[in-house]
Amino acid sequence: MMKVDNKTDVYSFGVVTLEVIMGRHPGELISSLLSSTFSSSSTPPSTLHHLLLNDVMDRRPSPPVNQAANAVALAVKLAFACLHVHPQSRPTMQQVARVLSRNWPPISKPFSSITLDELLDHGHGGET
Repeated sequence: MMKVDNKTDVYSFGVVTLEVIMGRHPGELISSLLSSTFSSSSTPPSTLHHLLLNDVMDRRPSPPVNQAANAVALAVKLAFACLHVHPQSRPTMQQVARVLSRNWPPISKPFSSITLDELLDHGHGGET
């Protein structure tokens, strides 16, 4: 039986966040990214890591621009942190709320060129 606690809640937050951004359940993306990211440091990055964020997003709304693009990139980065394979390395919901409430500088590159790899935490715990 799975233990339900704050770390499973934050995992669920990550799944729902990706589902909203992608417009579909992110199960396959999560499985592929996490298995290749956390399996071993000697494993070459999956081709999924080179996917552009723009390519996995829901196509129905217009692509985000300016502050919305910043918010989407931040939300995906947080979602990936919430999905960390090791529960003790996931942020708490309090940390997530703090990160979401900050003013963030604009992203340093065009939104259309951000890769999923750039948004992954690569196994480092702590606040994003």
